[in-house]
Amino acid sequence: MLKCEVCGKPADKHHIVYKSQGGIEFQLNFRYLCSCHHRGDTGPHKNRKLDLEYKLNMQSQLEKILIKEFYLIEELEALLNINKGVIKRILKKYKLYDNGYKKSDIIFRLMGLKKYDEQSFLGNEDLKEKSNTFDSNIKSKKL
Repeated sequence: MLKCEVCGKPADKHHIVYKSQGGIEFQLNFRYLCSCHHRGDTGPHKNRKLDLEYKLNMQSQLEKILIKEFYLIEELEALLNINKGVIKRILKKYKLYDNGYKKSDIIFRLMGLKKYDEQSFLGNEDLKEKSNTFDSNIKSKKL
């Protein structure tokens, strides 16, 4: 039985890069969370900061694992424990060089066609602050 990484209760598999974002089934893309920590108010589905934190962590792990600039499908299969057919399917739009696929292309694709950085957090906090200010202005105008 899977246990929540936060509290130890029975857990579901949370995809860090959601399937709707292009995420695939492989170990680095999972966190095990109970229903409260998965879809509750403090979970990654409702807490954008936590969602971004999980994504940055996954991207960082990929960068540490993929230390070379190019990889063959067989190497990716062994390093990331992803089915060869899945790797071929997700990388078919990328150029295959003589020495393999580019590390940056691989990570970009596994992250759902996005590159995350610390600015993601800052942009999210700015957006949240503007949203709160906007909401406050609307409420005060209604009063």
